[in-house]
Amino acid sequence: MKIMQIDAMGKACPQPVILAKKALDGGSGDLTVLVDNQAAVENLTRLGNSMDVGVESGTAEGGFYVHFIGEAKQAEPQAAPRAAKGNGYAVFIGKDTVGDGERELGYNLLKMAIYTFAQSDEVPASVLFMNSGVRLPAGDEAQVMENLQILIDRGTDVLVCGTCLNYYHLSEQLKIGIASNMYDIISAMQRADKVITL
Repeated sequence: MKIMQIDAMGKACPQPVILAKKALDGGSGDLTVLVDNQAAVENLTRLGNSMDVGVESGTAEGGFYVHFIGEAKQAEPQAAPRAAKGNGYAVFIGKDTVGDGERELGYNLLKMAIYTFAQSDEVPASVLFMNSGVRLPAGDEAQVMENLQILIDRGTDVLVCGTCLNYYHLSEQLKIGIASNMYDIISAMQRADKVITL
């Protein structure tokens, strides 16, 4: 069993997760990763849980540590029982409007799209929010919250870019979904049979 430490201080999402996954895939059964933000701790903890590895974390000089213990198994894609076939589809929302015309119209179209997905026979396997799109799950629009909750209740994973939340100073306002990272969001796209971009 290899014993290893990775200094990921100052490394942006998703680098700490990618470095840790490579080390775990390479046989490191005792791995400590040093990071400088709580979001990285949460992302690394999810990685450990997905690979069935023991995970503990705490504070370290200048930041935090995440310690992985045990033999890692390959992270398995989460099943998508809500999809009629295959791995279903993902919806990527990279801004808080649909289209480039009038802002109010674009925002209303996006609200209607989320409602339509929530009411459809085949809901998405995942809804992925990045860039200004993170304003929706961190906002105050009751219709958006209600329909995202319906999607979650029906089995949809709602992942929200943590780096984007930080950029827009919305980390504390996230109301629904999981603050996630580029690695998890790209993985959800790769698992999907198709990706719809709004």
